[in-house]
Amino acid sequence: MTQTPTDRTPAQGQARAQFTVPAQHPMVTVLGSGDSLLRVIEKAFPAADIHVRGNEISAVGDAAEVAIVQRLFDEMMLVLRTGQPMTEDAVERSIAMLRASENGTNDGQETPAEVLTQNILSSRGRTIRPKTLNQKRYVDAIDKHTIVFGIGPAGTGKTYLAMAKAVQALQSKQVNRIILTRPAVEAGERLGFLPGTLYEKIDPYLRPLYDALHDMLDPDSIPRLMAAGTIEVAPLAYMRGRTLNDAFIILDEAQNTSPEQMKMFLTRLGFDSKIVITGDVTQVDLPNGTKSGLRQVQDILEGLDDVHFSRLTSHDVVRHKLVGRIVDAYEKYDSKHGTENGGHKGGGRGRSGHKGK
Repeated sequence: MTQTPTDRTPAQGQARAQFTVPAQHPMVTVLGSGDSLLRVIEKAFPAADIHVRGNEISAVGDAAEVAIVQRLFDEMMLVLRTGQPMTEDAVERSIAMLRASENGTNDGQETPAEVLTQNILSSRGRTIRPKTLNQKRYVDAIDKHTIVFGIGPAGTGKTYLAMAKAVQALQSKQVNRIILTRPAVEAGERLGFLPGTLYEKIDPYLRPLYDALHDMLDPDSIPRLMAAGTIEVAPLAYMRGRTLNDAFIILDEAQNTSPEQMKMFLTRLGFDSKIVITGDVTQVDLPNGTKSGLRQVQDILEGLDDVHFSRLTSHDVVRHKLVGRIVDAYEKYDSKHGTENGGHKGGGRGRSGHKGK
């Protein structure tokens, strides 16, 4: 695919790009069903004229915009070559990555195709992959570091991707067991009000971790693995006094740990183990006056060798698009009113409800 001057006399700064889609790729895989992908591209580049004739695609317009369009189709071809389909979401995220690269806000060399084709885990007929640049960097950091913090708003895949890496490590025999834990603090609720035994009280709170496991493993194998101790799902209090060797350990909802709990958890690290700690510092459900261990630990451990902080943003939300806009709206409100979680900074409980990742 080469960029050439437009056939008509172009205005100053305008250019023309011509793309030939290889015969092995049906045009519907490039343009989408009912031209849905083409519409996403046209909407993203309103100043560019994009035309399709047969397997030829041309773009005319501002030179910088046309250059991004050209790169976009190049990246789409690389993804399609792997057998992975392009979706509207993938096209939108590819455009965002290319624009960030063009604007200099992306300080790395990763391309959209590298991000979108990185397989973490294949299970039950589906493949789990990062969907954004920050997600890819988060996953790469888990490979490279012993302790990784995944910090960001709800829906950014912090816990889900960590779980996928844990299952991958178990299946490849990098670790002998997976330990999943959460501090037993509910959003505006007390576990003591739940009926039943202690296990039955804890179980609903840990349910999101079970749900993620069911996405990644044969459900029939989970009870067997848990009975054997290969997979353990337990509240954070159960970690006290233990040394965890040969394990992949995930602490979820870490914003609800106290500084003392965070220190206790981090010092459970044993030989040949890896720890991933996930949380959202904007959704703290601790009682009034209790500091968040996740907020404090950033000041203590930032820059420490073999410890990495991955920070995700609303741009990395992979749920409904509205979730990202909701996150941004709350951040804007808190910034304007000097609040956190809808209450005054330094106090108050979050009333945020369920916060699965």
